[in-house]
Amino acid sequence: METNYSDSILQTDVNARVTFIKKTYQHLAFAILAFIGLEALLLNSPIAPLMVSFVGAGKFNWLIILGLFMFISWIADNWARSSTSRKTQYIGLTVYVVAEALIFVPLLFIAKLYAPNVIPLAGIYTLLLFIGLTFTAFTTKKDFSFLGSILKIGGFIALGLIVTSIFFGFSLGLFFSFFMIIFAAGCILYDTSNILRHYHPEQYVAASLSLFASVALLFWYILLFLMQLASND
Repeated sequence: METNYSDSILQTDVNARVTFIKKTYQHLAFAILAFIGLEALLLNSPIAPLMVSFVGAGKFNWLIILGLFMFISWIADNWARSSTSRKTQYIGLTVYVVAEALIFVPLLFIAKLYAPNVIPLAGIYTLLLFIGLTFTAFTTKKDFSFLGSILKIGGFIALGLIVTSIFFGFSLGLFFSFFMIIFAAGCILYDTSNILRHYHPEQYVAASLSLFASVALLFWYILLFLMQLASND
């Protein structure tokens, strides 16, 4: 039976909102733990050096991986937002976590070889920043939906720069990583605001996927930023 997702969480009572928020962050925690577990397995398997070799074999190979990741992410997000099947929602979240784990392998493998200390440090910084941003969104009760158009434009600019750097073979550098950390922080504020205002009470799986995507993006660029700092020392 299809669920009606026309009503937002704001149109429900306090108990329903609290339950929705608890389920959203529980699913987010499980997604993060699953991601960590998958990374531990992948980084200690033959898949990791094979992926690194594939990325290094040609300048367009990373573009292929990025394109596949974006396509799979779009499908997974649609499944997670399914109004007809809870099972489909969980499949969407699972597929997305696996896709994130795979695309992180080359970066984490290189970090593990050349700057292993930055991995836990990036995780700590990501956690602290996420907690701070979440606290800000919850306590100020400000509607950050206005960030949507800004993030969309910023996302297209970032994607354009990434594609251009791949085509022409130049490094985007520290400034770009710093910009993307700010961008990811904006995504977390925007997603948290949406969770409090624009999701249906039964969409906690989709809400957790959205938050997980932003947390993963934040972790990626904090890790990259720290790796670049370490390489400059």
